[in-house]
Amino acid sequence: MNHYPLWKNLLILSVVLGSLLLALPNLFSQDPSIEITAARGNEVTEASRAEVQAALENSQVPFKEIELREGGKLLVRFASSDAQLRGQAAIERTLSERYRNALTLSADLPGWVRALGLNPMSMGLDLRGGIHVVIDVDMEAALDQALERYVGDIRTELRDRKIRYLTVAREGSRILIKFNELEARDAAEKVLSREFRDLQIQSTQDGGTFLIAASLPQAQQDQIRDFALQQNITTLRNRVNALGVAEPSIARQGDRRIVVQLPGAQDPGRLKELLGATATLEYRLVDTEGSIADALDGRVPVASRLYRERNGQPILLSRRVIVTGDQITDASAGFDGQTGSPAVFVSLDGQGARRMRNVTTENVGKPMAVVFIENQTYTEVVDGEAVKRTRKVEEVISVATIREPFGRRFQTTGLDSSNEAHNLALLLRSGALAAPIQIVEERTVGPSLGQDNIDQGFRSVMFAMAAVLVFMAFYYRVFGLVANVVLITNIVMIVAILSLLQATLTLPGIAGIVLTVGMAVDANVLIYERIREEIRNGNSPQASIHSGYDKALSSILDANITTLIAAIVLFSFGTGPIKGFAVTLVIGIATSMFTAIYGSRAIINLIYGGRRVKTLAI
Repeated sequence: MNHYPLWKNLLILSVVLGSLLLALPNLFSQDPSIEITAARGNEVTEASRAEVQAALENSQVPFKEIELREGGKLLVRFASSDAQLRGQAAIERTLSERYRNALTLSADLPGWVRALGLNPMSMGLDLRGGIHVVIDVDMEAALDQALERYVGDIRTELRDRKIRYLTVAREGSRILIKFNELEARDAAEKVLSREFRDLQIQSTQDGGTFLIAASLPQAQQDQIRDFALQQNITTLRNRVNALGVAEPSIARQGDRRIVVQLPGAQDPGRLKELLGATATLEYRLVDTEGSIADALDGRVPVASRLYRERNGQPILLSRRVIVTGDQITDASAGFDGQTGSPAVFVSLDGQGARRMRNVTTENVGKPMAVVFIENQTYTEVVDGEAVKRTRKVEEVISVATIREPFGRRFQTTGLDSSNEAHNLALLLRSGALAAPIQIVEERTVGPSLGQDNIDQGFRSVMFAMAAVLVFMAFYYRVFGLVANVVLITNIVMIVAILSLLQATLTLPGIAGIVLTVGMAVDANVLIYERIREEIRNGNSPQASIHSGYDKALSSILDANITTLIAAIVLFSFGTGPIKGFAVTLVIGIATSMFTAIYGSRAIINLIYGGRRVKTLAI
């Protein structure tokens, strides 16, 4: 009666052994580490390892190991957090221009565990620590960009309407349009009032010059600022999600700042680089008529701007931008079919595609340039202290002759490496930043704070388990010991699934595990009390075991399914810590049902099944 077939016992044993293997990496310690990646134009090689080692040894910073990993990065392991921080200072002091670094934790796993592809479970910012970044959004630049777009659109509109004007230029926070004739001014005023309803239009006169002053009302300025902040939050979230960071927190702080928390980051060096990056592209026609020599002497043509190619060669480009990064809908990295050089394949939205096709149709045979724009953050030593500064780099990465008209999809070449092409494609695909950003605060949470939280959470689980184990062993005797074995197996399975899914464990998640411990015991209590009731009704021990498990099943399912529904609702509508609690609760419900219903019965069957017993130790 109480006997599982061999295949079912083997299946349960396989699940338990597999869980033990998956949970094993969590027993190994986490080393404070520094991850080092190369800045643009540099590579991480064996020579880089030697440079980093020399920098640490010259500063007398002890380290455990310097590991050259795939993907062009170095991982330096330290024995303590103090050595980790001293090592970061030494690296930034001597190698800051060529290499980027970030603090992280890395599991000290044996080689055979790594070979199996096993990893410890991810921990949230409150447990493992991680990167906490405060980003400032340049709201003034957002308004400047909006006004520049209006300047270009007004020029285009007046040309299309064949209205003669002298100049269209910005003066502070307004756009000033000058005319020679009153009739032209009046005609322009009607057109602009109709086409640009967001602008405040005011007509004035200065001697014989007729003027239109266009400005943004305060409500429109506030809307532009709010849009810039929201767009940047969306863009940063897309960038982080594209890298697979577990449970990132990206939230607005005040009117112009964004707080980014990246717990358990798998690639912190690249994360910091992409968060601070504002790389985008602009496509402009080359000015073939202007004199570069005059431009170098300071006499740049009004309709042109002076740029430099990556080799330092000066070049004149039209001030009028054909398309910008915010009109790019998709981008992917690859290689040029003819030259084999790294390339980014770009797709434009409808407006950008129409504009690109119109410009290329009108300028077949003329050169067009691709401008790569990036805000770079670098470290400079001022009065003995490391100070972070930002510089804007604008480089012409490609100049090509327009052979035939093209519109929606085309490719951009001229990139240094396939890694740069991949990064640029990621930035363009995740969306352009609506305004420049700057990291104004960056800190690493833990590992001391994270370790304290881990210790407290571990103690809470241990105290809860100890109390339950003692009670069950005292009250239910042999059956209680079986419940204790099942309970410990349940905890192992929860840790194994969290490790397998790389789900993030947070402090509320530990609370979910503690609640699961109680629920797992509750299922066993229902079964055991049902068995005791059957014995009191005069049934035989074997029949009581069989009836106890069968009749308690519906009550266990009812209790766990209702809790599961609540957990799913919490996960669906909750954020941050609430989701962490819901994840562990859902996993705990599934494992506790498996261990309480099948695991405990398998052990009871092995103890009492297949033989005659007069009494049960329950």
